[in-house]
Amino acid sequence: MSAAVPNATADTARVIRAYYDAFNAGDEVAFLALLTEDVVHDINQGGREVGHEAFARFLARMNACYRERIADLVILTAPDGTRAAAEFTVHGTYLKTDPGLPEAQGQSYVLPAGAFFTLRDGRVARISNYYNLQDWLAQVTRK
Repeated sequence: MSAAVPNATADTARVIRAYYDAFNAGDEVAFLALLTEDVVHDINQGGREVGHEAFARFLARMNACYRERIADLVILTAPDGTRAAAEFTVHGTYLKTDPGLPEAQGQSYVLPAGAFFTLRDGRVARISNYYNLQDWLAQVTRK
């Protein structure tokens, strides 16, 4: 069991909040600055990518295909500040067809989601995102 570190949970919560604030603002520079160079990214129902450059490529694809805003953010932190979880709602628009997914036609969606984080030296070293892909598919393929 990890011991509590003074201010660690508050510092961790600030990093996670800054991560989502930068995401919502579309501030790619600030967003990427919150990641370690060797960041591990577990993609929902997908693979694992490692490294800052891989995450930047993922982010570029996401920005081209989707416009999303995070709302209802709740952040939970470990007592030692090394790990965190976030629960939130994604409000999005499917802008451009993402390979392997249904055709984009500007469909809107609202999706409950969550993420798990590992932090190191005040930056995100791992992020694992989770949402219900079947729910998203149902929302974007409605007639």
